[in-house]
Amino acid sequence: MRPPLSKIDYEVGDKIEVCSKEEGFIGSYYEATIAACLENKKYVVCYKTLLEDDESGPLKETLFPKDIRPIPPRVRNYHRFQLNHKVDVFYNDGWWLGIITSKKTLMRKRYYFRVYFTTLGRMMYCHCSRIRVHHELIYGDWISES
Repeated sequence: MRPPLSKIDYEVGDKIEVCSKEEGFIGSYYEATIAACLENKKYVVCYKTLLEDDESGPLKETLFPKDIRPIPPRVRNYHRFQLNHKVDVFYNDGWWLGIITSKKTLMRKRYYFRVYFTTLGRMMYCHCSRIRVHHELIYGDWISES
């Protein structure tokens, strides 16, 4: 039997990803940095790509630990992607889970994969530089499902 999920203690400056809970963005992850650690076991995060409503600077938000995770390993070995591999695609300022539905295609001298996004219910061609191997954080270890 595996030990319970380990608690990760973050420190100011740690790079993390935040899981969106907003309608239309569920299942996407956004890069951020820990800006402050609060006494009530919450963290203030500063997003890398999301801005305040008035666009005056990076969006800051106070979150519970369950809403954040460390940055997953950066594996972008697109030469090994096969049909039905789970991948993350950088789209609309965040990382979205998708499934490869066609092998790489050369368009305009660049390689693309057709990816189906289950949470969006749509399919897109995605440039290989915006795709990474999908990983799940299980018991403190990153597991690749591809």
